Amino acid sequence: MKKIYLSYIIILVIFTTYVILDTFLISEEYITNIDNTSNLNSESIKEITKTVTTDNTYEDDNININITTYREYDTDIYVADILIEDISLLKCAFANNSYGKNIVAKTSEIAKNNNAILAINGDYYGVQESGYVLKNGVVYRSTKGNNQQDLVIYKDGTLEIIDESDVDINTLLNNGAYNILSFGPALLINNEVQVSFNTEVGKAMSSNPRTAIGIIDTNHYVFIVSDGRTSSSSGLSLYELATFSKNLGINILYNLDGGGSSTMYFNGSVINNPTTNGKISERSVSDIVYIGY
Repeated sequence: MKKIYLSYIIILVIFTTYVILDTFLISEEYITNIDNTSNLNSESIKEITKTVTTDNTYEDDNININITTYREYDTDIYVADILIEDISLLKCAFANNSYGKNIVAKTSEIAKNNNAILAINGDYYGVQESGYVLKNGVVYRSTKGNNQQDLVIYKDGTLEIIDESDVDINTLLNNGAYNILSFGPALLINNEVQVSFNTEVGKAMSSNPRTAIGIIDTNHYVFIVSDGRTSSSSGLSLYELATFSKNLGINILYNLDGGGSSTMYFNGSVINNPTTNGKISERSVSDIVYIGY
């Protein structure tokens, strides 16, 4: 009897170990060598005749970026105000240019590999078994997530918050969807706060590094990253991030993967202080959102 019980325990341990490894560590590439070049072929993009950069600004004929660092809630918050000529300049990219499971790289590495001017971490699709994955007009996963709230970026540059249970991905494509970010929740809609004081993501701590993306007006977007989990920055709750952002006049704001993933890259360098296991260090992620050609 003891031998049977011991065998059962061993099998259970092996199975549990495999599930953990398969979920978080074992990489599986489904599609490789993905070209992240926009397929919109917009006629709005002008020939670049000038480029002006500083430590916190970038300007050319199609892109204008201004980054401001705020100090709120005992936390450093980095806000990138972005004006672009066309939505084709706002893109997504995969780690190692591959779609799959547990394929990861640092935000800065993915950004450099795609010649990004500005980048933030994305929705970390790779650790989820479901939830729409639409990147740069290509559907990679059409399985709906339960109670999953997404941000849809359309070809005309507009943004919309949707619930996956309410709409099929083919309908979204027919309506002009170009990118879908599947994390959440929505923080602002029509400049109104959508989260309560106690709203959180899963079992995350109430004060965290955060990443968010939003829109102010036509062709006018915003990337936001906050520090956290350090002696100099406490981090933000979702409610604090939403109320802070409301004062910036943001129309729609959507929460992306946070915690150790929260990273902002600009002009070749990481400009915030991402944390991993208590140290200032980038966590590897599965995807980014970026501005570039």
